[in-house]
Formats: sequence, C-alpha cells, structure tokens
Amino acid sequence: MSSDDLAGAAKVPPATALFWFLKIIATTLGETAGDAVSLSMQLGYLRSTLLFAALFSAAVATQITASRFHPFRYWLTLMATTTLGTTLADFADRSLGMGYPGGSALLLLLLLGCLGVWHGTLGTVATDNVRSRREERWYWTTLMASQTLGTALGDWAADSAALGYGGAMRLFALGLGMVAVAYYATRWSRTLLFWMAFILTRPLGAVVGDFLDKSPAEGGLGLSRYTASLALLAIMDHHLGTP
Repeated sequence: MSSDDLAGAAKVPPATALFWFLKIIATTLGETAGDAVSLSMQLGYLRSTLLFAALFSAAVATQITASRFHPFRYWLTLMATTTLGTTLADFADRSLGMGYPGGSALLLLLLLGCLGVWHGTLGTVATDNVRSRREERWYWTTLMASQTLGTALGDWAADSAALGYGGAMRLFALGLGMVAVAYYATRWSRTLLFWMAFILTRPLGAVVGDFLDKSPAEGGLGLSRYTASLALLAIMDHHLGTP
C-alpha cells in the first residue's frame, strides 16, 4: 500500500450550516479579490491566473500533506480555488473570446469529467469522509473545476441572460433553496445534493461579489474591491474558530 492510500483523520469539514455560510463568503471573497488583482492592480487575467495558480498549488500541497484537519488551512485552500477560478474563467471567457455560453459548457464538461473519473477510480465522490491523499487530490481538483464553472455561470446569468446582479442572486438563491427542500423532503442521494449545492454557491458568491464592487451605473454598490475583500476576510476570520 502506498503512502497516498493511507487514511488518517478526516481532512474535510462536515457540511453544516456554518460550512455553507463560509462557502458563500469565501466564494464572494474570491470574486472581489480576484477582480482586485486582475483589474484594480491591472495585472490582467493571464498574469493574475498564473499568480493564483501558484498560490493554489502551494495551498493544496500544504493541505494534502498535513496530518490533520485545520480550519484555517482548509479555508485558505478553498479561497485559493475561488480566486483562481475567478481569473481563470474571466481569462477563458473574455481574453480567449470563448464567451459565457462556450466557457460554461466547456467547464461543465470538465467538472462532470472530474466527478466521473473520481467515481470510477475510488468508487465514490462522497466528501463526508475524505481522508487519504488520493481522495484529497480528487476533491481539490473537482472543487477547482466547480469554482471556475461557477464564475462563468454567474457572469452568464447576470450579463448574457440580462438578469442583472439582483436577478442572478435570486435565481441562484432559489436553486439553493430547492436543493435544501430536496434534502429535507426527499430521499435523493446526499452526495448528489451536496455537489448541486456546492456548484450553486459559487455563482451566487460571484454575483454577490460583483454586486458589491461594480459601479452603481452597472447595477452594483460601487464599493472598493479592497474594502469588500477585507470585510469578507474579517467575517471569515471571525467565524473560523466557531465549532
């Protein structure tokens, strides 16, 4: 048996109400922080993507090699997926000219491919007992695909579908509400519902982030991307010590 197959303590937090709250805050932070670097700092999507890819790789390596779960380390890694997902989706949709429909379709296929190969390799895509390094590698790879898809979906709903930020927020919040109803009122697979909720929280966070930092003329509040990011970071820091 290789060291990658050795299982220790669970390395992923349970999907409690706090988890979903922090997930939405982290995805919103990913949008504002990603835009702060690529737009406000004028690094552009490509250079920002390369920067965040390096940070993501370092965070994932630290998370996977750790012997136990630590909230700060886990959420730092997840935030790295959201910032990278933001700039990567924007680079594909805008710089490469794929557009929101094309980018979203490609990223959806990538996500389904990750889930399919993960299930084919390990027999499950459940996240409530991720312990081995192999499970974690698939977990973070799939999360990365999910975060990038969510950014493209959020931009598609708000811009291409002309829903605006308010309409897009209501759409994705409704989707999450329907998943919650299914969780409590049906016997649908908990793993399926988890991934549905996980995917939907990303575009919700993306449009909330855009709503916070876009100008009033664009339908946003016009907050500084730096101010919004620091405020969201403070909220996460406040709740990380909560059991």
